Order: sequence, then C-alpha cells, then structure tokens
Amino acid sequence: MIRWWVLSLQLAELFVSSMVHMLYGFYIFSSAVAGDLSQALNECLFKANNTNVVVKEDVPKGTSTNVDSLPPIVLVHGIFGFGKGRLGGLSYFAGAEKKDERVLVPDLGSLTSIYDRARELFYYLKGGQVDYGEEHSKACGHSQFGRVYEQGNYPEWDEDHPIHFVGHSAGAQVVRLLQQMLTDKAFKGYENTSEKWVLSITALSGAFNGTTRTYLDGIQPEDGRTMKPICLLQLCRIGVIIYDWFDVPWLKAYYNFGFDHFNMSWRKIGFRGLVDGLLGNSGPFSSGDWILPDLSIQGAMQLNCHLNTFPNTYYFSYATKRTRKILGITVPSSILGIHPLLFIRVLQMSQWRHPPDVSPPYKGYRDEDWQGNDGALNTAYMTHPRLPIEHPSCFVENDSECQPLQPGIWYYKIVEADHILFIVNRERAGVQFDLIYDSIFERCRKHVFRKDPPTLPNEAHQ
Repeated sequence: MIRWWVLSLQLAELFVSSMVHMLYGFYIFSSAVAGDLSQALNECLFKANNTNVVVKEDVPKGTSTNVDSLPPIVLVHGIFGFGKGRLGGLSYFAGAEKKDERVLVPDLGSLTSIYDRARELFYYLKGGQVDYGEEHSKACGHSQFGRVYEQGNYPEWDEDHPIHFVGHSAGAQVVRLLQQMLTDKAFKGYENTSEKWVLSITALSGAFNGTTRTYLDGIQPEDGRTMKPICLLQLCRIGVIIYDWFDVPWLKAYYNFGFDHFNMSWRKIGFRGLVDGLLGNSGPFSSGDWILPDLSIQGAMQLNCHLNTFPNTYYFSYATKRTRKILGITVPSSILGIHPLLFIRVLQMSQWRHPPDVSPPYKGYRDEDWQGNDGALNTAYMTHPRLPIEHPSCFVENDSECQPLQPGIWYYKIVEADHILFIVNRERAGVQFDLIYDSIFERCRKHVFRKDPPTLPNEAHQ
C-alpha cells in the first residue's frame, strides 16, 4: 500500500514538473514569436511612412579601430540556451550584450555535451567547419564534421589577441574545457594554440562540480549517466527525438537542440530509425553524448580530472543561492522570489538525500554540503572547481577587496538569486541585473590585463 502511495506521489510530481517546464517553454517561444511579429510590423509601418527619408549617421573617426582593438567578451549560454540568431530577437542574456561594444553571443547546441559545445565554440570564433574529432565521433556515433562558419567571428584569435569569456551555468564548463583543448593543441591544423588564448573566465552560476538536480530529473545516482525508466528526462528525450526527426526547416532555424551531427532527420533514418531512437538504441541519449551526464557529480568529476586552472588566466565566479538554514534545516529563502520553474526543485534539492543503498560519488561526500541551491545547481559547488581536487580560490564580498586581481585564482561571490534571474527576463532581476553585468564588463575592460611584456620577434616563446 505504501509503495503505491509513493508511486502515485512520484507520478504526480512528474506531471506537475513536466507541465511547468512545457508551459515555460511555450511562454519563451511565444514571447519570441510575438516580439518578432511586433518588430516586423513596426519596420513595415516605419518604411511606409519614411520612404523618402534618408538617415545619415556620422561615425567619429577612429571609432571602429578602437572597438576592433578591444578583446571580445564572449557570452556562452547554458543548458536549453541559445545564441544570437535563435528565437528571433530574444536575448538569452536579457540584453546584457548591449552593455559593451565588443560582445559575441555564440549559438551552441542547447543539449549537446560539454565536449561537443567546446568544439563548436572554437570554430565559431576561428571559422571553418566544426570538427568533433574522429575518435570521439566514432565512439559516440555521430558525424565527425558539423556546421560550417565561412567567416569566423574572431579569426585573429591567438595568444596576442586573447578573449574574455563569460559562461552561464554549463557554459562555464564549456569554456574551461575549451581552454584545456587549446592547451592540449586538440584542434587539427592549429598547432600554436595555448591556454594564453583565454584572458579571463567569468562564471555566472557555473556548473563546475555537477548538481544533485540531475538525479531528481532522472539521472541514475548509481552511475551519473543512465536514466530512470520514468522521469522528466525521458519525456525530454522523447520530445527532442521527435522534434529532430520531423526536421521542419523553419522551426529548426528558430530553435535547435544542436543534434544535427547525429543525423536524426526522417530523411536520413526513416521510420525505423525513429523507433530505434525512441527505444534508446541509437542517438545521443544512447551514447551518453549529451549535456545531462556531464552535469551529474560523477560526470563533472570525470571532466574535472583533465581540466586545469592556469596561472596566466583571470577567474571570477558568481554563485547563486535561494535557500537558507533555519534551526539547522535548509529551506527555500523566498516564495515570490523564486521562479515557478524552479520552486519545486529548490525545495527538493534543499532536502536532498543520497540513496543509502548507493555508493556516494566521492570519498567524504555529505548530503548537507549539497543542500544549499538556486533551483538548478548547488551553491557551495558552483563557486569554483572543487572535485576531485580543490582549485585555488578566494571569497569576495566587495569587488574592491580583490584589487588588483591575481591570475590563477578563482575569486567568487555569493549572490541571492535563483538560477535564471540574470537571463532572458531583465525586469525580474531589476537593479541587480545592472550591478552584476556592469561589474563583469568593467572588470574585463579595466582590471584584467596581461602582465607579461610583449615577446619580441627574436625571442622564443616560453
């Protein structure tokens, strides 16, 4: 009897969670469509009323040169995110990219693995056809080559022209892996890459060490990779496979999960391929080459084993939190301040208990360390890389305390916010939005620079 009650509660929670996520997805999609229609209507009316008006803009001499000389600030989105050009005029970073003259917002796979997204980011910047690597592609069952960038968005990128990266959620891990790939010279035809191509990394709710939410959504805590038979992620998996199989061009151009290199279109795999995908016999969910396994504690630790914090790169992290302790019990710190999409998960994560019959993901694991959260990630484990090895870090209350900044150290702040307060909807964050992004852009422009003197032509690189 008790077992049936537990099953009924689990199914009810799954129904509520799936409906909330579907409604939010529909809200985002419809908002983007409405915004595009409104913009198109305004442009049409404006052109009709101003057919004979010629507007000439006076650009001060030297302006473009000054802008071009600035290191780009690249904003990297997180899971289910999108870059410039997707969802019409909607901005994942809620318009923060307008705060600086030299900002790039790449569109990467919204559900693809950290590895695949790091490869895509490189070619987005340098140009050329995305090469996922022969060995990786064969192991994961997808094409070796992907999207073609006829012109890179920053083709001059190198050690003398480094970049500032700002990553939200999983985007922070994408940038860390990209920097390691640059160090390891992992891109064929680019033998001169190094960690010095990255000037700074700023994480906004960075997914450095995994999250217990993956287990609540359906990843098995036993291995951090496979999915439970009935869970929110299974519904997501089915929806993505069907979406990619129908392969409606205008719809895919508007929003894409990023699995084109898996060739799941009906034109390529037919009905039998669809059945194979739905049964879990093929595709990214079968091979594990998608984002959720990378966000489990085990998956993050496996990634972190190969990722370094480099002595010439500046690091800063904003960890978000929507819980507090009352009489030693972790509870949500607000009701109205937490987005409906995240409220249930804030409550569940604050009460998280690792299954007693399953081995903990690492030695020294404690449930209480993982209970503070922002609805998607655990606060204590988004400050800086901590597993399996603790990286150098420094807690900051006021930005002035850490000036001048030192490279090779993860400076971090704790911000009272849920996981999506600083993206998509600028009005939700209010004044905090400007305070956070202004401090990020100011730090990149005024406080982060290379101390090494420029290398003369006759001097060898160290």
